[in-house]
Amino acid sequence: MARTTADTDWQAWQHSWDRQQEWYMPDREERFRVMLDIMEALVGPEPRVLDLACGTGSITDRLLKRFPKATSTGVDLDPALLTIAEGYFAGDERVTFVTADLKDPRWTERLPCRQYDAVLTATALHWLHSEPLAVLYGQLGGLVREGGVFMNADHMIDEETPRINAAERAHRHAAMERAKATGALDWADWWARAAQDPALAAPTAERFRIYGEHADGDQPSARWHAQTLRAAGFGEARPVWASPSDTLLLALK
Repeated sequence: MARTTADTDWQAWQHSWDRQQEWYMPDREERFRVMLDIMEALVGPEPRVLDLACGTGSITDRLLKRFPKATSTGVDLDPALLTIAEGYFAGDERVTFVTADLKDPRWTERLPCRQYDAVLTATALHWLHSEPLAVLYGQLGGLVREGGVFMNADHMIDEETPRINAAERAHRHAAMERAKATGALDWADWWARAAQDPALAAPTAERFRIYGEHADGDQPSARWHAQTLRAAGFGEARPVWASPSDTLLLALK
């Protein structure tokens, strides 16, 4: 008998996704901690949050474990990752998931709320090129309430430091290869396993029909992000955390 979604261990899939992402970003939990620290400092412990390009809901998971009175709207287009998120958070009335394409000019109309205390995202918006990302930032200027925050933790490359960038990348990839040699799953391995799971096979096939293979958009500098967010109506914007490869950019409305 084929296994149904009711038989699926969604917690195991959530954990598996987190481990796969940590192969690329061993400091992933630290960026989440700083993100939630700053959010609490600026909007308090009971925020209404938009988890932008939420994937499996990694940010929402950490948000609700730390702030039980928070609420979250997760928005994404990926049917496989949303299937995991919906299974993992099933029955939790604090969480709502919305299927929407962030490049659709009317995607905000699908949201259950007109404004949010915080919009949080991590390792997702580098899929977008600079022009659609600037349009998205303009939309976020209207979604974040006055005094609210937007935070984006992602790859932000400073093209003025090419030798530093090359050395960091080489060192990071060497560490990744060592981890893979001991059994760590990379992106392709993880998706191959998802395609073999009866509960995820169909949404995984649909996901690759929508996106194709993994393809990065632009990865502009933190300076570009801050300037673009100020132009979108945010009063202040700057990095609040950085690893050798990534930056957590905070914008305050």
